[in-house]
Amino acid sequence: MCIKGDLHDTLEHVEVCATGLDYYRRALTGNREAGEAGEAPECLVALGLLRPVAGDPGVLTPVPPDVAAAALARPVERAIQERQQALTALHASLAGVANVYREAQRQRDDSIRLITGKDAISAALEKAVRSCREELLTAQPGGGRAAELLAEALPRDLALGERGVRQRTLYQHTVRTHGPTLAYIEQVSAAGAELRTLNEVFDRMIVCDRKIAFIPDHQHERDGAALAVSHPGIIRFLVTTFEHAWGRAEPVVYEPTHQRPQLLTNETRRAVLSLMVSGYTDDAIAGRLGISSRTVATHIKKTAETLGSRSRAQLAYLVARSGLLEELPDDDRAHARAD
Repeated sequence: MCIKGDLHDTLEHVEVCATGLDYYRRALTGNREAGEAGEAPECLVALGLLRPVAGDPGVLTPVPPDVAAAALARPVERAIQERQQALTALHASLAGVANVYREAQRQRDDSIRLITGKDAISAALEKAVRSCREELLTAQPGGGRAAELLAEALPRDLALGERGVRQRTLYQHTVRTHGPTLAYIEQVSAAGAELRTLNEVFDRMIVCDRKIAFIPDHQHERDGAALAVSHPGIIRFLVTTFEHAWGRAEPVVYEPTHQRPQLLTNETRRAVLSLMVSGYTDDAIAGRLGISSRTVATHIKKTAETLGSRSRAQLAYLVARSGLLEELPDDDRAHARAD
């Protein structure tokens, strides 16, 4: 058969069969300019490739395929246009309702709020931190903090300690050499706060009593924007991320024999080399670890001198084979911190 029913449409799906092709070819070449209507294959007639001769409906003549296609397409195009118009009308009818719905959702669900402007962010943070009664979790990437920010935070954080609020803060290892941050850490540690450092901290974050969190809004970063989040599921995710990082971090401890916490030079160098082997540039490594590009270059240079490397590519190969990227045994960690 050359005509098949289509279950998905009321129109029939028509295929030109071999007999129809041969009949159409002979009609075009003049071997059979016209034929009796009863002899013509049904597929050619259905597709409009054969039409009755004017004045003699019993005789059929071939029609160019583009002409036949245009005639067949017109009703289909009309149907598509009608559907498109109906769809446009439907969207227009629901547009007003959608606006009302979105506005109602915004008024009902304020679990994520955008705060723009440094003053507005500071005010919101101040209010949330002052209301803390049990726990304050903070992640501070990027190395040492500005002296004016530390001066603003110190009395507030000391007051939290006096109220018995447990404070835990994650910094990057680089704060161990930053005087203003170390002075702040020494004072809040004496008041009971716990502080640890990592090579990389996931992002800036403050969580108060596991009820509200403040995180950066990178989409509006240029405008100085933050997100205040109170959705329980998101809070749980942020706290879990913090706890995983906290478990891997090194405590910042002031010992009687040290005026400053011990450095973690070997650990930082291992992080630099790991990122270098992965193909990061010096600037990219510096940005991730919160150190200067010069410090990155120094770590790489000293390792190259130790391994006798003459190029970065050779150094990456030698480092990968040397075992320098493996974790140090527990009894060696004290030596690494003292470097």
